[in-house]
Amino acid sequence: MSLSVDIHHFNLFVWAWIALAVVVFLILMLLRVPAPYGRYTREGWGAFIGNRAAWVLMEIPSLLLFSFFFLRDPASHDAVTWLFFAMWVFHYTNRSLIYPFRTRTRNKKMPLSVMFMGMFFNLVNATLNGYYLGVIMPAYPEGWWKDPRFIAGFTIYLAGVVLNWWADGRLIALRRENGRDYAIPYGGVFRWVSCPNYLGEMMEWSGFALMAWNLPALAFAVWTYANLLPRALNHHRWYQEHFQDYPRERKAVFPFLL
Repeated sequence: MSLSVDIHHFNLFVWAWIALAVVVFLILMLLRVPAPYGRYTREGWGAFIGNRAAWVLMEIPSLLLFSFFFLRDPASHDAVTWLFFAMWVFHYTNRSLIYPFRTRTRNKKMPLSVMFMGMFFNLVNATLNGYYLGVIMPAYPEGWWKDPRFIAGFTIYLAGVVLNWWADGRLIALRRENGRDYAIPYGGVFRWVSCPNYLGEMMEWSGFALMAWNLPALAFAVWTYANLLPRALNHHRWYQEHFQDYPRERKAVFPFLL
């Protein structure tokens, strides 16, 4: 079965996808209404599903679809695109099969509507990136490993992975120490921002977009900011409202800035 798509129409769709991310970002910033999962779970969003199952079902399409498109013609890929494949699989193996079982979410629920929205995003995002890298991406220039975009992007990506994993681990440990109650996280990058886990993920996909240097990777980075920046601001306000002793010098997600 042929999967050929005209590159012009493909790019038009990706630009439309980026425009939708900007619209979603503006709506979330204006409304200041957080998605109803985690600490913001509330009624009125339909039926619920267990939090752990929701995370697995929501995230695993990114792992499977990206792999499906990329592995259709494995012999055609160069070493650079294989690295991008490995980075993607590494992230989404963690997000879909490791992270949900690290979290302490017993008896927590997520609305099915939220799970399906997340699933839809992952279906589109994984298809765009997997199809581009696996089917229509031309070979990277020889010596791309030495290109400043690759070096800078790879460095930012690795720093983001380390920060994201460290922050997730600290938050999980904090929940273990405090049971079901939320507490103020301290130490490391928490000294400067409320959500270093989100900062780390934004760094990951910013770095990926820089080193991959293609439109679908840029779209993923834009969507990451559109989703996580408003949520980080909501978290920051939530901490300030619920803890009178919350550090005043701490920003939401970008040290010393926002």
